[in-house]
Amino acid sequence: MRAGPPPSVRKSTKPAVPRLLQFLLVFTTLAGVHAESFDTLIRGGRVIDGTGNPARFADLGLRQGRIVAIGRHLGEANEIIDATGKVVAPGFIDVHTHADDVAELPLAENFIRMGVTTIVAGNCGMSAPDIAEFFRRLDTVPTAVNVATLIGQGTVRGQVMGGSFSRPPTAAELERMQEQVRMGMEAGAVGLSTGLIYLPGTFSTTDELIALTREVAPFDGTYASHMRSEGRDILEAIAEAVRIGREAGVRVEISHIKLSGNAAWGRTAEILAAIEAARAGGVDVTHDQYVYTASSTSLSQLVPESFREGGLFKTNLADPERKAAMITEMRRRLAANLRSNYAYAVIASHTADTGLNGLSVVEAARKRRGSDTVDDQIETILEIQAAGGASAVFHGISEDDLRIFARHPNTMFASDSGVRKFGEGVPHPRGYGNAARVLSRYVRDQGVLPLEDAIRRLTSLPASTFRLADRGQIRPGAWADLVIFDPAAVQDEATFREPHQYATGFDRVLVNGITVVRKDAVTGTRPGHPLRHRRVSEASP
Repeated sequence: MRAGPPPSVRKSTKPAVPRLLQFLLVFTTLAGVHAESFDTLIRGGRVIDGTGNPARFADLGLRQGRIVAIGRHLGEANEIIDATGKVVAPGFIDVHTHADDVAELPLAENFIRMGVTTIVAGNCGMSAPDIAEFFRRLDTVPTAVNVATLIGQGTVRGQVMGGSFSRPPTAAELERMQEQVRMGMEAGAVGLSTGLIYLPGTFSTTDELIALTREVAPFDGTYASHMRSEGRDILEAIAEAVRIGREAGVRVEISHIKLSGNAAWGRTAEILAAIEAARAGGVDVTHDQYVYTASSTSLSQLVPESFREGGLFKTNLADPERKAAMITEMRRRLAANLRSNYAYAVIASHTADTGLNGLSVVEAARKRRGSDTVDDQIETILEIQAAGGASAVFHGISEDDLRIFARHPNTMFASDSGVRKFGEGVPHPRGYGNAARVLSRYVRDQGVLPLEDAIRRLTSLPASTFRLADRGQIRPGAWADLVIFDPAAVQDEATFREPHQYATGFDRVLVNGITVVRKDAVTGTRPGHPLRHRRVSEASP
């Protein structure tokens, strides 16, 4: 029997397909696209997906709040957004905020107008006291941003121990604190935070912190710490944070990494070497940073903790001997930090005398006391503290150190800000401009890092560190938290003298597929989700 022709020359019994149609089918298959209908279609943009990969031109199809297609010629949609000439990136994730009152200011305008679509509250050991109630409130009061939270160790300690006391907890108190941390994690917190320069956290021992941090391990939570020192004793502070992470079995996030005070400047190499050694030794350590050469916290940090313990500051102030000891210690600290006065400290908000807002302590002393000697400056600080205290901006970070920390691949960028009431006080400008300043000053103007890497550190790195599922990347299935901006135009407008200025250059900001900012103006929509973290055993495979 004769064999038929070889397969290569056999005639097909199928109807012939025109060559043009064949080409179109192959092209469509290779492009991975099919004509579809979407809720929103973003066309013509240069997509930076958040992973650090190079930008590429692609269209995005959104449906029901998620990204469902990426490609070219995707189809039609109810809404078409033209992103020609713009970058399309994941929405920025601010992992270090003090926006625990976001339900009171749910538009979170200072955040969304600089491209932030997700915030992590509860930092520096201070959080909502009841995490379950915090999330229940967010269920009923929609916000413009997605909101996750840490549980604050200082808040827990204060609740259980009844105040700021320099003593270890009793066994019963420690057990109650562990229970509160566990309940906070069960309610959806992403980890535990500490503020070890603040009352009452400063009185906590390392063993106490380890015992509490172990409670977040079964939930794959993070230990985020404002360490005991960001200045001369920073290496010891890093060693403590690493020990806590190792013995508790959790990741460590160093809050707002910096070298504070010129006595500590220039030590970035040894600081980063210590962190890399910890990572090589098996502890995952990351860090966040605000890109300004000033910090901001309570003016009370200039008053030694021991004189504020147990709420006895006014009692100590009224005792001549105790007051003299307080002043002596303040002078000693000033000299140890190589400072001759308090000109570096600027009053941001003092409710009892708003006329001091925006003045340095030197200027405030001159205004209130007619003299700006160091003694008068100290008396002014003590008077302000006795009258209810104040927030302040502290100038004391080296720009050179800042750039080195910014270049490190594990540095995230976070504002360390709350939700701002526009025009109130003279706060740190980071609350209005931090994310935009990364893109404008350190990417575009100074070339400190490439745009794709800056986006990664604003998006996927925070999402992976804090286990924020389906956030921080542009990929099918991810939530459609997106920013569309012109890299040549994006700008932080806020300054230390005039901080109440919103960032500009953002064509669109979308949260869960809904536009919250259009051409640098808020839309008033509030599509944010409360982001409850889940126990490891409950997470999807």
